[in-house]
Amino acid sequence: MRTLDFAPLYRATVGFDQIADLMDRVLTNEGAQNSYPPYNIEKTDDDTYRISIAVAGFGEADLNVEVRENALIVTAKKADEEAAKKFLHRGIATRAFERRFHLADHVRVTGAAHADGMLHIDLSREVPEALKPRRIQIAGQKAIQTDVVDAKAVN
Repeated sequence: MRTLDFAPLYRATVGFDQIADLMDRVLTNEGAQNSYPPYNIEKTDDDTYRISIAVAGFGEADLNVEVRENALIVTAKKADEEAAKKFLHRGIATRAFERRFHLADHVRVTGAAHADGMLHIDLSREVPEALKPRRIQIAGQKAIQTDVVDAKAVN
């Protein structure tokens, strides 16, 4: 049960609505998230990340990775071949799933690889040049006074 109200945050701030939306989304989905399939998120460098998802029993043709509206969506659906099999014990879950990861601004998926029952998705943060910090040259005293008109010269 959610007891926080973010309405005052929306009224008192400008431009921070993404943070409030993120907090609202996390608190709303807190109990509803399932843990299948298990996954890891690791930071491989200052601006690169890797998501590793355990997808045992799924082939490359069964997996789909796509990016939509700042969200990475990984889905898997197994073909119906196993429906005809008669299992005495079924401990390997190959049920269909959809896993969503919300991406921050300027985070881009650079690649995906499937090996040894793991799906690895590489991401990188690419901040545009316009948003990177830049050094401003400080002008000296002479540069400021060049546009000043001498009152005696005008009269």
